[in-house]
Amino acid sequence: MTTDGFTTCLWFDGRAEEAAHFYVSVFDRSRIGRVVRRTEASPGPVGTVLTVEFEINGQRFLALDGGPEFTFSEAVSFQIDCADQKEVDHYWDRLTEGGGEPGPCGWLKDRYGLSWQVVPTRLTEMVADPDRGRADRAMKAMMSMGKLDIAALEKAYAGE
Repeated sequence: MTTDGFTTCLWFDGRAEEAAHFYVSVFDRSRIGRVVRRTEASPGPVGTVLTVEFEINGQRFLALDGGPEFTFSEAVSFQIDCADQKEVDHYWDRLTEGGGEPGPCGWLKDRYGLSWQVVPTRLTEMVADPDRGRADRAMKAMMSMGKLDIAALEKAYAGE
């Protein structure tokens, strides 16, 4: 069996096109692709958006305007690996704007209810440290935060 990769389908209730444009505005290497509108053969009002293809950093997505039957949950989230605090701040601020909800430990929900983890790559290194004391201090500090603060994580990691 061969495949060209995969596309993540995200189910929205009347806001698929709006959501796709929002996500493309948050991430630099992103674009909107094909927009498919409903016809007489599809459910819903003719001419309204059925699907919107979009791409974020090489990952393909399909926003489906499927209706109110399904909603997002924290069981699935997207992790954004951030090189520095500037990136953490950018993604956190953009994804919580307009009705998003900050959560614990670097997690948030955007205005559409989709869950994201905004994580500095440095944190991943800290919690994987074979020195369990250092790793545990970083983990404990992370567990007390909403948006992650790299400087505070580094201090905890160092035992300061």
